[in-house]
Amino acid sequence: MLRIFISILLISTFSSSISSQSKLLDKLKKALPNATFEKLDNGHHYGEEWIIMLEQPLDHHNPEAGTFQQRLFLAHYDFNEPMLLVTEGYASYPKYYEISDLFKTNQLIVEYRFFGASKPENYDYRYLNNDQAAMDYHRIHELLEKLYKKDWIATGISKGGTTCLIYKYKYPKDVKVVVPYVAPLPMQREDKRCDEFIESIGSTKCRNKLSDFQKMALEEKSNYLSLLDTLISSEEISFTRVSKLQAIEYTILELTFSFWQYGHDCDAIPLEGSFEDRFNYLNELVGFDFYSDESIEYYEPAFYQFMTENGYYGYAHDHLEGYVDYVTDFTNLNFAPQEVALNYNQEYLKYVRVYLYHHGDKVLYIHGGLDPWSACKITPSKKTDALVMIDPDGDHKTRISSFDEADKKLIYNTLEKWIGKHIVNN
Repeated sequence: MLRIFISILLISTFSSSISSQSKLLDKLKKALPNATFEKLDNGHHYGEEWIIMLEQPLDHHNPEAGTFQQRLFLAHYDFNEPMLLVTEGYASYPKYYEISDLFKTNQLIVEYRFFGASKPENYDYRYLNNDQAAMDYHRIHELLEKLYKKDWIATGISKGGTTCLIYKYKYPKDVKVVVPYVAPLPMQREDKRCDEFIESIGSTKCRNKLSDFQKMALEEKSNYLSLLDTLISSEEISFTRVSKLQAIEYTILELTFSFWQYGHDCDAIPLEGSFEDRFNYLNELVGFDFYSDESIEYYEPAFYQFMTENGYYGYAHDHLEGYVDYVTDFTNLNFAPQEVALNYNQEYLKYVRVYLYHHGDKVLYIHGGLDPWSACKITPSKKTDALVMIDPDGDHKTRISSFDEADKKLIYNTLEKWIGKHIVNN
């Protein structure tokens, strides 16, 4: 009799679970037209997780332009809790963001158009811009706010953080709170503030050591070719867009930005040792494969945006005059698409910055003090209900969890006030 009772209980529990899943899926299917759904294993506090492929207009102003499939990762918790909308800047994958963990929200990750599974087969760069991307998020919000009626929060990291600030500017009523992490808002196609930052951060001794390392590496670059050939073979990559020697020089030029971006140790710079040691150091901090054909193809849509609207940084090189032989253009134009016009709109982010300065309420800016991208941060007006938090020893990996307890308390109290909900994990 006990065995029969347990069997009935298990069947009842299983049926209830299936029924619950069916109810959620039915609601999602009604809310998201022409979408497909794939079940994921759920974790953390979420009851169900789904991969959603949503049909989106290529041009929100012109339905005749066609559509593309945009990938979303939905982690469902409770319709009566807020929704955390994650604006990615590139391809995306399922992961858990700290705001959702802190406040026990639902979470929706939106892959950026023209990346990953959200890349049309025959794409047209005319449709890759910040306005179209913001309209992607706005349409998703309009479709799902009927189910998720509580407040929405937007967050994003790096390019994704810039994206959520643009989304706030374009559709301020969609989200109540915005949390951009390490998000730059450059003023130029190649913002010189990044160079100035690199020339002043850290100690003079450390900066000189980096410079000496770059010169040493450039002098011995021909020795790196055989090591690069081994890397090419093992990783199955190729170098035709830029030559192998150009890729080596680009990697060496990039070192100073990458070094500070991820907060590496000055004592670890291998001025002593073999050229193999220096090759491995460069490969670890920058990665020669970043300049491979495969990487350039992957990042080309991003560099299109960097070179036309978002801005970026150039390669600091004045201190290396006479050492660089193969790189002649110290911009990033080589990594943007070559067959389309690359006219930079310097006004676009200016309007975003002005809006955020005066009207960017309930925005929590998170920055790392060693990150060169922090040179492109915005400091809002004192009249604006916003908070800028900088971890002095932080880098591009800085998150809320990176701060000390006093700063965390300030962040937590601010978010609780804005969101209107107490942190669950404090």
